[in-house]
Amino acid sequence: MDGIVVLLIMLVIPVIAQINVTSTFNKYQKVRNSRGLTADQVARQILDSNGLYHISIERISGNLTDHFDPTANVIRLSDSVYGKSSVAAIGVAAHECGHACQHAENYAPIQLRSTLVPITNFCSKFWYFVFIIGVVMLEVFPALIYVGIIMFGAVVLFQLVTLPVEFDASNRALKTLENDSILEISEIPQARKVLTAAALTYVTSLVVSLLQLLRLLASAKRR
Repeated sequence: MDGIVVLLIMLVIPVIAQINVTSTFNKYQKVRNSRGLTADQVARQILDSNGLYHISIERISGNLTDHFDPTANVIRLSDSVYGKSSVAAIGVAAHECGHACQHAENYAPIQLRSTLVPITNFCSKFWYFVFIIGVVMLEVFPALIYVGIIMFGAVVLFQLVTLPVEFDASNRALKTLENDSILEISEIPQARKVLTAAALTYVTSLVVSLLQLLRLLASAKRR
């Protein structure tokens, strides 16, 4: 595939994925759930029903900056989710509760993901510098190019491991919302659309990183 085409794909598909998740969330942010529950109330209900009374819920600034922090045992819900009664907000809150349940159950993929975090943080910051030094000093340290590629490969591995973690959290969320009658049956597909759009951003990130990895390998072979 032509290099320019690959580069365009790498630039365009993340934008499309982000537009999709934003537009989907905004669409169902306007749909109020029939029970009138707010996202933080739903999160508290799900956590308590799973015996996770020690996990607190906080508000955090931003839009869709929601996350579960296992080091502080807190679910942080963004301004666009906390206190909101929309189907979209409840879906996001339930998803973050899914992550809390994963940690409580020692769900294998999330344990692996947590183990990879420090390695990934280091590699994501320095792989490019190592790769560039390898290119500049090709005659002296040719192996540095491949060290940089391996470091970037660690980032790709982290993204790959993240996929089952995110999909499982969404599946847990949807099952809970339905089985506990938090949302009406007619509202479940709407929540699913929001969570699916969010999950696709992780898929897109992985695809872009895989394309970048292939470009790096091709570049190294030409040297």
